[in-house]
Amino acid sequence: MSHQLLPVSPSAASIHQLFEGLKEHAPEQRKLSVKARVKRLDALYAEVWRRRDDLKRAMWDDFQKPPQEVDLTEIFVLKQEIKAIKKGLKTWARPQRVPGGLSLIGSSSWIRPEAKGVVLIVSPWNYPMQLLFRPLVAAIAAGCTVMLKPSEYTAHTAQVLAEIVEAVFDPREVALVQGGVETATELLQLPFNHMFFTGSPDVGKIVMAAAAKIPCSVTLELGGKSPVIIDPSANIKASAKRIAWAKLSNAGQICVAPDYILVHESKRDELVEALKQAMDALYPNADSIAQDYQRIVHPRHAERIQGLITDAKERGAQVVQGGEVDVQGCEVAPTLLVDVPVDSQILQEEIFGPVLPIVTWKEPEEAIAFIRARPTPLALYLYGKKRSLTRRFIEEISSGGVSINNSVIHVSSTDLPFGGLGSSGIGSSNGVYGFREFTHYRGMYAQRWAGFGPALMPPYTQRKSRLIDIVLRWL
Repeated sequence: MSHQLLPVSPSAASIHQLFEGLKEHAPEQRKLSVKARVKRLDALYAEVWRRRDDLKRAMWDDFQKPPQEVDLTEIFVLKQEIKAIKKGLKTWARPQRVPGGLSLIGSSSWIRPEAKGVVLIVSPWNYPMQLLFRPLVAAIAAGCTVMLKPSEYTAHTAQVLAEIVEAVFDPREVALVQGGVETATELLQLPFNHMFFTGSPDVGKIVMAAAAKIPCSVTLELGGKSPVIIDPSANIKASAKRIAWAKLSNAGQICVAPDYILVHESKRDELVEALKQAMDALYPNADSIAQDYQRIVHPRHAERIQGLITDAKERGAQVVQGGEVDVQGCEVAPTLLVDVPVDSQILQEEIFGPVLPIVTWKEPEEAIAFIRARPTPLALYLYGKKRSLTRRFIEEISSGGVSINNSVIHVSSTDLPFGGLGSSGIGSSNGVYGFREFTHYRGMYAQRWAGFGPALMPPYTQRKSRLIDIVLRWL
């Protein structure tokens, strides 16, 4: 492409100029064939693959993300998303005939999927490529033009992403702007047709308020405290291994990371020992910590996590594993807490770090009440073999999604909707569900012949009144 990369924190005039280009081109983008949309997705992945090593270096420089995890949680996930969309797009984009019923006899009805128009995608830093490009893939598949805003916390990665977008897309189709709060604030003042935001609930409220002024539709992928319930029938060793991996992956900086554990009191000690062993097996020595264990993205976040640990300890919680924090080095050791008071900050705020509080319960009602007293979680993790108890937890606890006898993995599925409920989000993504977020389903109606309509129009004679009575009774 002939255009140049914008500087970080571009001027308001530059942002508005980009938006106007996207808006002007949106009608042409909407008319792109399925083949043309797929061609753009293939080009995107080809460039990502070409810049694979650059992405790994950038994410290591940003927060020491292990190269293997860049492959698994960024590039592989994007590849699977593109593969799923390419497989289903022809069917999803096709107009769909729908029945009209006897009351609409003489007509035909169908649904026409159309792009919403110009969309904004704002992504966080914890998965800096996946959470920007995965919704981008859905938006391109739907036929939208797109404005992208990556996080300023992962600046090295944002620069590589900007170069990838510049190499693949015409700036009238996809534009990427870098910057902090000022850039985001400027973007939120523009009249987009849809906003897709991934991040904290507090910022999500700001995005929703901005969307309400336009107004436009929103997708909010937020977070919250995703609980784990372990019942007495669970395989503790296997459960601990899966929970430890899910909690420590990305150093706990995942919106669906297990945030706290509710374990039956009879299994607490066994679980604690199993979690210790599982954590030590994942990161057995200093070398593995240095190479395979990710850092916290910024000293401010490390200091926040340290504050949560300190508050819990001051209220009586016991650290049974880890607890060490190097704020300036952005290092937080894998940490387990027990005897955590209910009023501790760590049981009120989303942790977003490698610290796992453990709370016990005696009866299922206690675990259910504990979770229901808090905002609706993005994910609910249930470990156990007793199906009746699992079913009860599912029926009595609301959540964005549920995973049974595993954690986090469900997010990677392109066949399941991923999204929150209430404070944990609005709308869904992944596969066809992402495509639907960026698509307006336009209802189409065509009158083919007269049908019953004229017979039911004024003036209302006695004969027409009898006919209306028949319609109400039998149609």
